Amino acid sequence: MSKTITTPYNVAEHLRTPEEMAAYLEVCIEEANGDATFVAKALGDIARAKGMSQVARDA
Repeated sequence: MSKTITTPYNVAEHLRTPEEMAAYLEVCIEEANGDATFVAKALGDIARAKGMSQVARDA
């Protein structure tokens, strides 16, 4: 049996525009079912994405 090789997935790398960030947050809120930790994680993902976008613009 062969082993499956996985790589880390960072959603922040895929959130490039404000529209994508807003859509991601909307979906996360819908899926959270009242779980504030889940929403907080989504906000953290968006904050990281915004930071990465700024670094890319400055480069």
